[in-house]
Amino acid sequence: MTLELIQGLLLAFALVVILMPPYIRLLRHLGFAKQIREEGPQSHMVKWGTPTMGGLLIILVVLGIFLALKPLQGGIIAPVATLALVGLLGAVDDYLNARTGEGIRARQKLLWQTVVAVFVAWQIQSTYEISGIRVPFAAFAIVAASNGVNITDGLDGLAGGTLAFAFVSFMIIAILNVPAQPNTAFLSALIIGALLGFLWFNVHPAQVFMGDSGSLSLGATLAVIALITGQVLVLPLIGLIFVVETMSDIIQIGYFKLSGGKRVFRMAPLHHHFELGGWDEEKITLRFWIVGILAGLLGVTLFLASIDRLA
Repeated sequence: MTLELIQGLLLAFALVVILMPPYIRLLRHLGFAKQIREEGPQSHMVKWGTPTMGGLLIILVVLGIFLALKPLQGGIIAPVATLALVGLLGAVDDYLNARTGEGIRARQKLLWQTVVAVFVAWQIQSTYEISGIRVPFAAFAIVAASNGVNITDGLDGLAGGTLAFAFVSFMIIAILNVPAQPNTAFLSALIIGALLGFLWFNVHPAQVFMGDSGSLSLGATLAVIALITGQVLVLPLIGLIFVVETMSDIIQIGYFKLSGGKRVFRMAPLHHHFELGGWDEEKITLRFWIVGILAGLLGVTLFLASIDRLA
């Protein structure tokens, strides 16, 4: 299994690195450029016009390799369907953002995410015979993770790096699970390789952005993998950065409304708070990566401790 994972990771990495330069040129030709929010940090205005929708190439490479080498059977249908369906939503959102400056409305986006999440949660229930009461919880976890990664995707390399570390954690969990889940581990390895290839072009200063096509779909897929490995309770720990970023947004908005215009943070989500506090973008990203690595290690440690208790 280990050799297959390494080969899959390296193949996904190589394909993204090879295909990304012509893909970036295609995005530029089609005018798929990032529209920077005027209410965001002014230092980000230099990023105006950077190609976006880089996540679509990640999805295409991962699905292409996986479907070519692995049969769709058992619980592996759920993460593959999630990656494709939520990726389609994100790609449409990226397209509309590039063309009009406004993407899909938040309510419409949430509705599509919820429909996909409920379908996938039902599929997981049917495959693993889990109690029906968990379907709403599973759907909530999928939607929450999807939007959490989307909120985190605000600095060069931030979402891509933290996602890679989170998928490494769940790849290890899938390998060591009882019984082992080799297909889930292989899919995770492909995503890790593709993300590393993407980061080659996304680290500061970014040549391409992930876009909603990547952040929404990969966040949702992370939650699905947590569900099918039976470790969704450690997902908030392994994805700690995504949780903290989301909570900072919720706290900021809630306090702003309740206090009549006061703020807890200089700007939300949290990475912008540190940015306005004088931290360099690279420093924020690297420090968040470090927290993500440590959180992943703790999550895997809790998983191993649970296995030892059952042994």
